[in-house]
Amino acid sequence: MTISLEREAEIRRLFFREHWKVGTIVAQLGEHPDVVKRVIGQLGPRGDGQTDHGPGVTAAFMPFIVETLTTYPTLRAARLYDMLLERGFRGSPRRLREVVATVRPAPPPAAHLAIETLPGEQAQIDWAHVGRLPIAGGGSRPLWVFLFVLSYSRALWAELVLDLSVHSLLRSLVRAAAFFGGSTRQWLFDNPKIVVLERHGSSARFHPALLALASKMLVEPRLCGVRKPTHKGKVERAVRYLRDRFFAARVIPSVTRGNEELLAFLHDIANGRPHPRLAGRTVAEALEQERPRLLALPNPLPDTDIVEPVAVDKTAFIRFDGNQYSVPSVHAGGSLKIVANDETVRLLDGENEVARHDRAWRKGARLEQPAHRRALLTNKPGGRDLKGRDRLLAEVPALDAVFLKWLEDGRNVGLMTARALALLDSYGTAVLKRAVAEAIHRHTFDPGALAVLCETFRRADGRPVSLPVTFASHVPERDVVPHDLGGYDGD
Repeated sequence: MTISLEREAEIRRLFFREHWKVGTIVAQLGEHPDVVKRVIGQLGPRGDGQTDHGPGVTAAFMPFIVETLTTYPTLRAARLYDMLLERGFRGSPRRLREVVATVRPAPPPAAHLAIETLPGEQAQIDWAHVGRLPIAGGGSRPLWVFLFVLSYSRALWAELVLDLSVHSLLRSLVRAAAFFGGSTRQWLFDNPKIVVLERHGSSARFHPALLALASKMLVEPRLCGVRKPTHKGKVERAVRYLRDRFFAARVIPSVTRGNEELLAFLHDIANGRPHPRLAGRTVAEALEQERPRLLALPNPLPDTDIVEPVAVDKTAFIRFDGNQYSVPSVHAGGSLKIVANDETVRLLDGENEVARHDRAWRKGARLEQPAHRRALLTNKPGGRDLKGRDRLLAEVPALDAVFLKWLEDGRNVGLMTARALALLDSYGTAVLKRAVAEAIHRHTFDPGALAVLCETFRRADGRPVSLPVTFASHVPERDVVPHDLGGYDGD
């Protein structure tokens, strides 16, 4: 592309003298980045470092400020401030921003066509980041709110979510439709990757999982213009409304509790507000008019769970979403089917459920059911010795800090593990947990001290001493029912 010598000179001046970035030059002059880079590449090193030093009086720089902002109306005050410093300006950035606010040419008011849709025609969908939520076990995750607004009635449904995956989107869409008792004919989205895989002008390739759900619901997915938030202004206003009226100064203790409070707010306040277009009617009243126009929902509702095959490692664990979940040891080294939603993770062998866990949302979690570990220890010869540490950590997770201390002190970890296992077998999980917590509090990590603490807590609880008894093989087991002593003389 050929440009005039005057434009080349302007590009060189802005880059080498005014120290503008390439992106700034492109934005202000409207030239292609390659053109700007080509012009810059024709010259040598950047700038000569010479500056003119003038008086530090704002008024003296006003002609330059006015001329620059007239030529480049969208130039940021920070960039203008750097240019002024090179010319001897000694005022503060705050003072310059005040001046810029008074002389910058006001942009012409943008005209927006208010588009109203028919009842049941369209819903607008969006997400908004609303903070971070502490996760049980440590760490935190970004917290998002999913919004679904019926364009005609402005009726709003929303829920808190912990991820922006396509499966989370599908679950929220189905729950929104179930909340309203039907679906609109169109779903209007922005352009996130979980919705549209690629787009070229008006042509777009939607995510196949979204298309599959839309096909089952008989809904047409549609996209806004790229970087055109006004195309879905109803949901954009709903985002601001929730930020101001619900999320401001509110602490969200958990997703479950937050969604309960959010649902109550939607029912009691949000959907009872006046309709912005239908005078004298509330959003809830407009919804009752719109509801008969919604599409009927399929029966049953589409299943939105994650369903995929998963490999089981040699330690009888599967990996899903950055976490590990235990399964019965008989499936070690095989494969199972995982069925997961935002609450549970189920493992199936064919159609038979072999394990179920609460879904972990922190990364790096290792969820193990004690029954799975006990089965592995029972079935594997020598497993008790080989898996002793895993068993202890599964029953008493706080022992991890004790193991680290033993390693730091150079202890025989095998011997220490055996002694801790003996305490677990003798006193049980509850007592050992209390003893470990107290030992960590006192910074006492010797197994002998753990034994003393276990005995102390056993006596405090009034628990009997655990005495394992092994009967000979010829002695039969019998359930003995004690006699009723109620009729005996009390003396």
